[in-house]
Amino acid sequence: MHEMGIAQQLVQIALDSIPKEIENPKVEKVNLKIGRLASVVEHSLAFCFEIITKDTPLEKARLNIDFIAVMVHCRSCDHKWEVTGPVFKCQFCEDGDVEMLTGREIEITSLELAD
Repeated sequence: MHEMGIAQQLVQIALDSIPKEIENPKVEKVNLKIGRLASVVEHSLAFCFEIITKDTPLEKARLNIDFIAVMVHCRSCDHKWEVTGPVFKCQFCEDGDVEMLTGREIEITSLELAD
């Protein structure tokens, strides 16, 4: 289950981003962007996150996940489109020179701290 490794990295990044001058910080929400091709199972990530945040400022924090669509760009005709199935060529000009723009990312967009 690669969600445990992802959760560990997210927790480390989140903890490192909390300003040191805040005494006894308590994170209420972790906002994430996760691409559809990142192969992250939401409930598995939440389970792993819950386990490894015990006794940290992230304990009981909620994960708010915004899933990002897979977007592709054709270098030949400059079209961009959302992918819903396998892509080997441009759906407009049928050239095979395509690049993925979004869909693999896993990133923390913000943390929400308790007052």
